[in-house]
Amino acid sequence: MELNKNYWKKHYKDNDTGWDIGYPSTPIKEYIDQLTDKSINILIPGVGNGYELEYLWNQGFKNVYAIDITEEPIKSFLDRVPDFPKEHLFCENFFDASISTKFDLIIEQTFFCALNPNLRVQYVEEMHRFLNSQGKLAGLLFKFPLTQDGPPFGGSIEEYQPLFSKYFSIEQMEDCYNSIPPRQGNELFFILRKK
Repeated sequence: MELNKNYWKKHYKDNDTGWDIGYPSTPIKEYIDQLTDKSINILIPGVGNGYELEYLWNQGFKNVYAIDITEEPIKSFLDRVPDFPKEHLFCENFFDASISTKFDLIIEQTFFCALNPNLRVQYVEEMHRFLNSQGKLAGLLFKFPLTQDGPPFGGSIEEYQPLFSKYFSIEQMEDCYNSIPPRQGNELFFILRKK
């Protein structure tokens, strides 16, 4: 199975989007709520329908950017948030992204788990490259056994810590206490700081 643009386009066209909860994920929302500097540059890769992006925008964060491989969810987002700057939305493959901006924060919400696991090292390298010095990567990772059945693809703290620690200091990586009910017990909340 090739997880390419056509794969995701078909899922959106068929309304086969079981990962889409229709609102900002509670752990991400609560993390955003404690951010005090609204001028920081924020990126959400694999943004999907962009509920976290919409929440950030409505809370006064104006230097927010997003990328998704297919245009369907970006169109849906713009229908809901027509005043969002279109030049902050990128419809392209994250690994070939033309974004020149560096970010203070990258929010991870169901992007990592949607990628083929053989891209995980490249994911870490790209996140490191996109961040400013001392920038943070924060969000959610799934915590269930990694199999070929996905997406979503799982993993464990035992896999994630060595994967990220070459490029990041792990400030937090623990069981998520405020997951939405269908994901309870299956998520880790993490905050990583660029080395």
